[in-house]
Amino acid sequence: MNLLMCPVCREQLKLNDRTWRCDNQHSYDVAKQGYVNLHVVQHKHSKNPGDTPESVQARRAFLSAGHYAPLQQAVVKKIRDLRIENLLDIGCGEGYYTNAMQAEVLQCVGVDIAKNAVQVAAKLNKEITWVVATGATLPVLDHSIDLCTSLFSPIPEQEILRVLKPEGYLMVVTPAPDHLYAMREALFEEVKPHEPHKFVDQLAEGFDLVDEMVVDAPMILPQQDLKNLIAMTPYAYKVKAERREALEAQDQFEVKAQYQIYLFQKK
Repeated sequence: MNLLMCPVCREQLKLNDRTWRCDNQHSYDVAKQGYVNLHVVQHKHSKNPGDTPESVQARRAFLSAGHYAPLQQAVVKKIRDLRIENLLDIGCGEGYYTNAMQAEVLQCVGVDIAKNAVQVAAKLNKEITWVVATGATLPVLDHSIDLCTSLFSPIPEQEILRVLKPEGYLMVVTPAPDHLYAMREALFEEVKPHEPHKFVDQLAEGFDLVDEMVVDAPMILPQQDLKNLIAMTPYAYKVKAERREALEAQDQFEVKAQYQIYLFQKK
């Protein structure tokens, strides 16, 4: 089944050769890298939205080194236990998690607003439908998805409710209270623990919380991996240059990653 929806008229898209087309003849070509761009101009607020190429490359290098593998494995196990068919990964980025999820489902769609991230992702796995699009208008048919995932990404609640089947699932991964605490202490004068539970309150109207877990992953990072970690986070834009330089000068750095995984079910 084709899961994609035309972002202009909201009709089902069908893939013919290398072009997605709806009954109203709106058409979208598959790029040579293997993704389709459904981020139409009327939905854009900037020329190149989403992560910068530098951030994407830093994340690709850091994740490829395996530091976040404990999270990837925990997410994959939860998906395997759900035994579902159709998965939509919102904010798929360069595809590290989406690529692993795909083996557990029949159909997998990865969506991100950053074209440069999706271009990288599309080279990973040809079984995934890779899409450039905005979460504010997910280009996916109503009630067609068993599980939406949002890992460190926005959570467009009303769009998720629209695309999920009745009693479908939403998996949210967000920093747990102590995530990268030592790194944040080195970068900023004042550090507060993350507050993951705010998402439970935000989603309470449309979703029931059915499962939650925290994954701890201590890391000892070589200098280049530390630089990549800083570059792939929002901290890269917020930190004073001298603090960043002092931290990046260390040969290695010990820090704990701590992830909060929530599994919600649509009411």
